[in-house]
Amino acid sequence: MKKALGITGAVLILVLILGAIWFKHNWYKMPGIMASIKNPTGENREIVWQDGPDARTSDKPNVVVILVDDLGFNEVSSYGGGMGNGGVKTNHIDQLAADGVLCTNGYSATAVCSPSRAALLTGRFPTRFGYEFTPTSKGFGKLIAKMQEDKELPPIYDADIDNNLPPTNRMGLPTSEITIPEMLQSEGYHSVHIGKWHLGGTKEFIPTNHGFDESLWIESGSMFLPEDDPNIVNAKLPFDPIDKFLWPNLPYAVQFNNSPRFEPDGYLTDYLTNEAVKVIEKNKNQPFFLYLAYWAVHTPLQALQSDYDKLDFIEDHAERVQAAMVMAVDRGVGKVRQSLKENGLDENTMIIFTSDNGAPHYVGLPDLNKPYRGWKISYFEGGVHIPYIVSYPKEIASGQSYEGRVSNLDIFSTVASLAGASLPSDRKIDGANVLPFLSGEQEGEPERPLFSKSDGYSFLIKNGWKLQVDEEQQKTWLYNLNDDPTEQNNLVDIELKKLAELSMLRNELLSEQADPIWKGALKSPISIDKHIKEGLTQEDEFVYWTN
Repeated sequence: MKKALGITGAVLILVLILGAIWFKHNWYKMPGIMASIKNPTGENREIVWQDGPDARTSDKPNVVVILVDDLGFNEVSSYGGGMGNGGVKTNHIDQLAADGVLCTNGYSATAVCSPSRAALLTGRFPTRFGYEFTPTSKGFGKLIAKMQEDKELPPIYDADIDNNLPPTNRMGLPTSEITIPEMLQSEGYHSVHIGKWHLGGTKEFIPTNHGFDESLWIESGSMFLPEDDPNIVNAKLPFDPIDKFLWPNLPYAVQFNNSPRFEPDGYLTDYLTNEAVKVIEKNKNQPFFLYLAYWAVHTPLQALQSDYDKLDFIEDHAERVQAAMVMAVDRGVGKVRQSLKENGLDENTMIIFTSDNGAPHYVGLPDLNKPYRGWKISYFEGGVHIPYIVSYPKEIASGQSYEGRVSNLDIFSTVASLAGASLPSDRKIDGANVLPFLSGEQEGEPERPLFSKSDGYSFLIKNGWKLQVDEEQQKTWLYNLNDDPTEQNNLVDIELKKLAELSMLRNELLSEQADPIWKGALKSPISIDKHIKEGLTQEDEFVYWTN
């Protein structure tokens, strides 16, 4: 009996040890870690978009905003680059630029997705209304900290904040904010959202409760096709904690208005494009605002086999998959433009093509933001200097290039002017109407600062001078972007008068921002000049980013 008990005890101890080892490496796959996202998904259903009028109701211009997720400056070939050492041409996006204006100094409102989207839709610094951090699941910060604990510079993790985070679907854009579609309602616009939302998933926060008449939406992320689909090529990134989190947890799912989740029909990027084309056809006789927010080219990296096969000159598998994902977005831009043309809407439609932030370091690929330093999750130019193309044949001559600074913050005010809508008078609008500058009616650029903050890290740009402050490191960077656009020469010890001027403006702006709706549980060191596979040491330049 004692021998049997001893064997049983030994087996139990072995099971516990093996279980602990498995849990250490796989606990993020356990049910509940991403419960607000990984819910049951139904089969595909046909989307029945509302019928528009039989005859044209207004001569007001249409607006199409195409927002790509994590698209780096160097991934669009019209900016002189392109993936695969320039071998991957974004022909449709390039043609959009040729037919309109290529903005060489386009900026996202901030360096991460959700606050950037909140800013685009409201025209306001998202920190004015407490939308400072990207919604993340309870336990996500613990996961990242656990996976990085053996690094020379591990993240700073706050378990108390993490344990008290609300569910991600409750981390929504406050309904007190006025969005572009809400502003356009009085002007007779039909507003449609297609794609990624990531601004709250409960009924209070869904797109149709923020002014959109219809929405085919992804709460925060989706697979592009199921991992085992015969038409898909996957590229997993074992060095990336975020990628490890996404593969076992993301659904393959969308929602329509207030419906339960259901599967898309085919490869996600093409599916969203095809539905956008249907929306254009349905609304050809009334002014409409279409916000097409692709989930591409965000991880997980998944491309159609047919696109991947065309890029056999790219040796790196992950880069080849990502380049194929860019191809799908480019194809979508072409289809949207063709639909506008076929329906006689191309001359009277403004198209704005842009990204929510720069490309991330965690995909492990170099040069995605070339020639700029930095990545998504930093305020160096690589994190916020983005593709930005505007086409509006009625007022913008083709083949233009504009060097002034334009921001996603400016879309709100620009669309308001275009539609003849009044700006809200009860709140500060931080963006500007940039159409007079893009059309050549005015010279220079709007007189307003670009600014963002994430906890103790902030940046601002005023008249081409850029200030960054990382309070965690007590470090400051000052660059004259007019002479040094790639941020090579930190002038903080030389240009003392400019430093004092921008520091005063920064303090004024900081005093105007609201407390965050929820706090960030993780403060991560983000390398400026290396991607994640290259590691990070105390000697490298980095910033602390809180989320």
